[in-house]
Amino acid sequence: MLRDVGYLLLLVSLPALVVLHLWIAPYTKVEESFHIQAIHDIETYGIPTANVKNTLQAEYDHFEFPGAVPRTFAGAVALSGLSTPVIWLKPDIDRQFVARAILGLFNALSLLYFASGLRRAAGRTAAVWYLLFQASQFHVIYYASRTLSNMFAFGMTTFALASLLPEPVNLSTYRKRSRIALYLITIAGIVFRAELALFLATHTAFLFALGRISIQREIIPAGILGLLLGLSITLPGDSFFWQQFPLWPELAAFKFNVLAGQASAWGTHPWHYYLTNALPRLLMNPLTYLIGIPVSLVQPATRRIAISMLLPSLAYIFIYSAQPHKEWRFIVYTIPPLTAVAALGASYIWTHRTKSILYRFFSLGMIISTLASCLLSTFVLLPASSANYPGAHALNSLHTHVYNSAPKSSNQPIPVSVHLGNLACQTGVTRFLQHPHPSQRDVLHSSISWTYDKSDPLASQSNKPTFWSRFDYVLLEPAEADALVSLSGSGTEYAHASTYAWKTVDSITGFAGLRVLKQGEEAAGVVEEGILRAILGPKADELGVVGLWENIRDGLRRVVTKGWWVEVRTEERIRILARVR
Repeated sequence: MLRDVGYLLLLVSLPALVVLHLWIAPYTKVEESFHIQAIHDIETYGIPTANVKNTLQAEYDHFEFPGAVPRTFAGAVALSGLSTPVIWLKPDIDRQFVARAILGLFNALSLLYFASGLRRAAGRTAAVWYLLFQASQFHVIYYASRTLSNMFAFGMTTFALASLLPEPVNLSTYRKRSRIALYLITIAGIVFRAELALFLATHTAFLFALGRISIQREIIPAGILGLLLGLSITLPGDSFFWQQFPLWPELAAFKFNVLAGQASAWGTHPWHYYLTNALPRLLMNPLTYLIGIPVSLVQPATRRIAISMLLPSLAYIFIYSAQPHKEWRFIVYTIPPLTAVAALGASYIWTHRTKSILYRFFSLGMIISTLASCLLSTFVLLPASSANYPGAHALNSLHTHVYNSAPKSSNQPIPVSVHLGNLACQTGVTRFLQHPHPSQRDVLHSSISWTYDKSDPLASQSNKPTFWSRFDYVLLEPAEADALVSLSGSGTEYAHASTYAWKTVDSITGFAGLRVLKQGEEAAGVVEEGILRAILGPKADELGVVGLWENIRDGLRRVVTKGWWVEVRTEERIRILARVR
């Protein structure tokens, strides 16, 4: 009974951790902007049926900011549709949070499905260790709810890989499941990420080499049907939204990034980057790849199933390492199977811990390292990441300032024009945060008429004072703010010019690294206390939770770490300036 309850708690922990990470860091970065802006536009303006091109150009974000290559609207349409019942039940809900929560829970469900397949294939203990390892990994949990094309594809590939696990079923059943898995990977590659063609190739070649699938029954049907289904999803919808006929976004991205070699403009890494940098960060727990994976390959009891999961994924990583531009998210699809292989080794060690002092020592090490990874992920990396969105915090601060200082009654809405600087747009500002949006159409918010500008300062000749005189407020990096003050006049706080001046309204800090405290150095705890207030609101201070956390931290420093501590260091990232006439 207790074992069943414990296993159930482990299952619940994955979606709970995904939602927790989303709650603590609910904002987005620039690489997520296309999908999150598309979700906003579909939910807010709907899908036009008349005067389509002019309506899309006037209201949708992607025509003004198309990006280097087109991206698919398939994920945005799906999340918008799934969000609709929730919004209908609670119109004032945070719609960005809802959309991301649906994506995060879908990816969490795929991880749970993989765990259930591993339990049938390798036993309960292996599934338990898999859940423990997966829950203690930061990147997969944190990014599960992020609207990256990779994370739209991640759930589909994880469901597919779960179907490929060597469960004790007859060959006919396994071939049917393999065909479905190949469908899923093919569709995910055609719609969301072109690199999955290579991921599909390595898994198909491995299954064919083992005789688990055949060319006539599985490979050709899966390839043809998957291709047709994928193209039927992406071609009509994306051609419509981009008003380019026909348009296959991932084919255009493949031509631009790979064939034209433009991906290298975003940076290059050595061939071993994935093995020596990305994988250790993604797996998080060093004992998973130093002990867990090697043991699973050495022991005859686990070797066969370990190879079946490990070999196709490693082949994909090795071949893809030839591409100069590398990012960890390009290989994130391999993390569930690699984690499962490590879980096989940990399971073998755990079940044999009473038979060997070495296995007993390894078991203790696995427990400690998993706990340490979980603590590091939750109490260091999560607070550090949550402090990485100064743009969103700056825009929220500006809204609060303007509403608090606006006249309580006005016959006409007060116009307010805001320029959003480059860093603000890259670190959290989305159309969901702009006012007014559907959840905030009340008397207070309708008293302000907001206009937001995201134009490139250099392209707009921002060195001319006439450009900046268009705005009531600007959100700029400190150096840019100082330059604007110097441009406008004396360089004093108000920077007098002929007709206007600039005054600092607020200064927003952001992540600036980790700070190691020595004995005697006082902890600031700004980020950690901010997280507690974000979770509990005003009750954090009323219930004394902030003070309790400070006492726990100080006690740990005094008793356990002997004065040493690690906390998030912040510094000024964005300054809010108001134009003073």
